[in-house]
Amino acid sequence: MEYIYAALLLHKAGKDITEDAVSAVLTAAGTEVNEARAKALVAALEDVDIEEAMATAAFAAPAAASAPAAEAPAEVEEEAVEEKKEEEEESGMAGLGALFG
Repeated sequence: MEYIYAALLLHKAGKDITEDAVSAVLTAAGTEVNEARAKALVAALEDVDIEEAMATAAFAAPAAASAPAAEAPAEVEEEAVEEKKEEEEESGMAGLGALFG
């Protein structure tokens, strides 16, 4: 993730995103630089319009934020199953008590 941050920082500063520049930013931040990762990042960003990518990501963020809400029904369903099991266990115990009571 720090490699992406370095590229964004360079972009924001109006600098070219090169292997040397990414390495310099990471070194200045006190991070050990993996030259292969820096090279891969620069190659991956070669044909990317960062401004456009950031604008597109801004629209995608609200959809990602709502994803945990979609999981909520599964949790509710799981709780209902657990409650049903507990009720079955309790009713089974009452039946045994009726035999001896």
